[in-house]
Amino acid sequence: MASIFQAFPQLRTAAPRLTCRLFVCRPCLNAPLRTAAAPPRTSSTPVLRAVRWKSTQTSRSSISTASRSSQASILAHASAKGSGGSSSFPNTSSKSVAYWLLGSAASVFGIVVFGGLTRLTESGLSITEWRPVTGSLPPMSQADWDREFTKYQSSPEFIRLNSSMTLPEFKQIYWMEWTHRLWGRVIGVTFLVPTIYFIARRRVASSMALKLTGTCGMIGFQGFIGWWMVKSGLRDDLFAPGSHPRVSQYRLAAHLGAAFVVYCSMIHSGLSILKEHRLLADPAKAAAAIEGLKHPALRLFRGSVTGLVFLVFTTAMSGALVAGLDAGLIYNEFPWMGLGLTPPKKELFDPFYSHVPDHSDLWWRNMLENPSLVQLDHRILATTTFTAVVSLFAYTRFSAAVRGKLSRDANKGMMGLVHLVWMQAALGISTLLYMVPTWLAASHQAGALALLTGAVVLHSRISMPRRAIMRQIFKSHPLQTQAQPLRTRLDSAKKAQKFR
Repeated sequence: MASIFQAFPQLRTAAPRLTCRLFVCRPCLNAPLRTAAAPPRTSSTPVLRAVRWKSTQTSRSSISTASRSSQASILAHASAKGSGGSSSFPNTSSKSVAYWLLGSAASVFGIVVFGGLTRLTESGLSITEWRPVTGSLPPMSQADWDREFTKYQSSPEFIRLNSSMTLPEFKQIYWMEWTHRLWGRVIGVTFLVPTIYFIARRRVASSMALKLTGTCGMIGFQGFIGWWMVKSGLRDDLFAPGSHPRVSQYRLAAHLGAAFVVYCSMIHSGLSILKEHRLLADPAKAAAAIEGLKHPALRLFRGSVTGLVFLVFTTAMSGALVAGLDAGLIYNEFPWMGLGLTPPKKELFDPFYSHVPDHSDLWWRNMLENPSLVQLDHRILATTTFTAVVSLFAYTRFSAAVRGKLSRDANKGMMGLVHLVWMQAALGISTLLYMVPTWLAASHQAGALALLTGAVVLHSRISMPRRAIMRQIFKSHPLQTQAQPLRTRLDSAKKAQKFR
């Protein structure tokens, strides 16, 4: 055989092209392969046998090369879209957007904790005007400080509580509030400018562009809510005569709730981008993970985690009502409240808090304005949250279906959530027993946001990816699953040729 190719060197070059056209049939390769026991009737000429074997090898290498090139083209197309190479919005957002979102979320976490310190030190009413642009500069001279102090002296807080306050003491609370407001402005600028850049350069998907735009709107609205809250403590007609000058607990809860929503939107969006990139990096593994998430047991678990996120958020908002009413300064014991687990019913539903003659608002007014009932509501919600997290953790451990389908990352997220809820329960009880010290109350507020973070992270790990990402995964994955049967058929054909 070797002598034939030496005598006719052109045959070595022309044989692959001729056999691809004359002897290879693509539909036959894709059809089910015949068994080796009954091979097709072919000629047994040595030359044709060598040519047939050479064509099989060429066909096999060409098909493998085509499969790899198709996969590479899909991944390159997705990468080009993700990097902003297309004029339209890409299918996936850039990783840099995810890192920027997580950094912005860390900044929001810090300002929430600092805002709690501002409230606990009663510094929030030290600045009596809202100047979004010119207010960024602090007083630069003694005359400026005297002017700011004079404005504060006309506020209800100074008249009723701090009439003996000196200028140095006023500067301490002023710097706290000024830093809090400046921090909020910095977050707004550092989020708005990159959002415009990423959208203009097409570094984000169309859905993510809408989310970023909505988050920018929420940040701007958050500044308005902050001033709306402060304004409630600067006017005598916004709180009952003779009461302690403080901001409205409703506006405080709205301000804190808006900050929590902004924070959750940032962290969830950043984690979703990183998850999409991780799934696209290994389509075969991603397809298997998506099939596992469709299990009925995980659907129930996923719905439970979603409900848990809203439960943690609701509990945190009830804590804002407790803070706004200073309800943590009464019944400083646990689990008792006076002589029993709850105060007397007459104290919980006091007609004093009703604003209409027929007392039709008795129930909801007491639930939102009566310090005793507000603290009891927060205790009930906190206990419910603790029980829900521990029960969900037990469900993942004792349910064989969930334990077998839950991913390793989801298991870690569930374990982290259990640790966070134990820490938050300890901080809440300690804050109550020690009568709300500043550092412990601020830690309790930070723990609430940390617990919400753990719930959002767990939800991100078990949630289904976007439909566009799923289509891209299942579009590229079959290229890997179809190549193996084709190689198997070619190997079987090669073995059959040898036996003949």
